[in-house]
Amino acid sequence: MPSRPTPHPTRIFPGYVLDLDGTVYLGDALLPGAKRTIEALRAAGSRIVFLSNKPLQTRADYAAKLTRLGIPTPPDQVINSSWVLTRWLAQEAPGATLFVIGEPPLLAELRAAGFRLAEQPGDIHDIQFVVASFDRTFDYHKLQIAFDAIRAGARFIATNADRYCPTPSPTLPSHRESRGGLPDAAAVIGAIEGCTGKQVEVVVGKPSPITARAILDHLQLPASECISVGDRLETDIRMGQEAGMATAVVLTGVTTPELLIASDIQPDYVLRCLGELWTNSGTLASGERPSSPGSHSTMCGSSTGRSRSGTGTTPHSSQ
Repeated sequence: MPSRPTPHPTRIFPGYVLDLDGTVYLGDALLPGAKRTIEALRAAGSRIVFLSNKPLQTRADYAAKLTRLGIPTPPDQVINSSWVLTRWLAQEAPGATLFVIGEPPLLAELRAAGFRLAEQPGDIHDIQFVVASFDRTFDYHKLQIAFDAIRAGARFIATNADRYCPTPSPTLPSHRESRGGLPDAAAVIGAIEGCTGKQVEVVVGKPSPITARAILDHLQLPASECISVGDRLETDIRMGQEAGMATAVVLTGVTTPELLIASDIQPDYVLRCLGELWTNSGTLASGERPSSPGSHSTMCGSSTGRSRSGTGTTPHSSQ
């Protein structure tokens, strides 16, 4: 007989890779159970790295936001796509001339690392890389420079390829529908690919192995001792699986039960929120023993849990 599906992880992992937007917080509010879970895992001795594909802020900015929301975090516990891009370019082409379609924090980080940023059409033949990123000021002028530079031989790379970034949307009524979004870097990539006929060569953010290597280098742990937790199947879960980590998707961001059922990418665990990232074995270092299998006490409200191995359900009580 097949074993009974396990709705949640049954052990504390030495390493946790936690996505931010849609997993730990949404907008300026922590999502259910996030603070309590992170505190317990830290107290248990697990190593945690927070991960974001969004290049709109620096690692220090993300750390400051987590700290402000009640999860004290130093900048070196955050990895985002702009930091990974800067690290990769410093190894691949130190001091290169770049045309960056992105926002001020990304540009400042690249300048600080010694890269020259081209900004005018007259710089076309000096540009070695066109960098596509999340840019809320993207316009035809920027597209024209990218078009000309790539046709002149520049390489085409990107920070991330997310289609949109989840945001709260108070104009929509229900909890599920209250998740709005902003067009992300995939929109910029698509525009450049459409007019140049060139596909993006390298995307450094999730699910790239470039980001996975940066994470494992930081955690100093083998992939088999880590779990990747996030709200996107095509980035958080795919990256974890390809790197050899365990994976858990949370249903507080992009992924819905309907998308999960339709996807070829299936995680090890499906959680209604980060508050369900508890262990069934032993006592957490916080001193609280998780409730027994079949009656997990979480902060997500009533719903069901599911694992990759089947569709078993577990009732939950809210608190």
